[in-house]
Amino acid sequence: MNTRLSKKQIGQRIAELRKFKGFSQEDLATSVKISRPSITQIELGNRSIDILELQKLSQVLSFSLDEIMSKDFSVGNDIESMEEKKQLNTEERIAVPMLQIKKFKNVLLYILEHCAGKPNVGETVLYKLLYFSDFNYYEIYEEHLTGAKYRKLPYGPVPHKLDTIIGQMIDKGQLKRVKTTYHGFPQTRYLPLVKADLTQLKASEKEVIDRVIEQMSDWSAAMISDYSHQDLPWEVTEEGKDISYELAFYRELPYSVRIYQDENE
Repeated sequence: MNTRLSKKQIGQRIAELRKFKGFSQEDLATSVKISRPSITQIELGNRSIDILELQKLSQVLSFSLDEIMSKDFSVGNDIESMEEKKQLNTEERIAVPMLQIKKFKNVLLYILEHCAGKPNVGETVLYKLLYFSDFNYYEIYEEHLTGAKYRKLPYGPVPHKLDTIIGQMIDKGQLKRVKTTYHGFPQTRYLPLVKADLTQLKASEKEVIDRVIEQMSDWSAAMISDYSHQDLPWEVTEEGKDISYELAFYRELPYSVRIYQDENE
């Protein structure tokens, strides 16, 4: 082998080869008998790859070990330079979200206002509607919607500081907390007592939120939780840790909401 590469460099080269050959992560995982989350972590440079796994990948993706380790590695059609530009753009994004409390409160009110007549929208469904609104917006526009951080917990992603924010809104008469039952199970619901300030939301933001509400707001808590557990950002994050927004760019259908036509996806 011609040079020693970092895990990140190897991962980037495998990702380039996979895309060039037209494989999805799921296709590749099935072919080499490695889990899809493992493929994702390899491509991100977060997981080491042993020689046996590398040999399997080389057979499926049709490359030699010397080729992938070469300093002159190139997939063809200037894909390497395109990936470098993509990496540069990634580094230019603000990776650490900063919570915009006023924006978050208005997104919360907007969702609750549009789901007020839906008895299934308790805390569990609400958390997921917030999560998909935030992560879908980031995937499409590479900007944060509310800047909320989400932690991976057993029942799905949960935004930080939500209890504090909701407590403030209840104290100010903006929300009402209601304890009830739904299909025999205890449920906590929140009723909006004021309308969202639509001047705080851009048209693009409302459009993304509306799509999430249209797609998921009629789902049961169990259904939306199961769906969120298969979303790649949640799937590959260690339990109890914050979910990185950057993982949204590694989603595949039906979770991916961005058309990557300019990136040879």
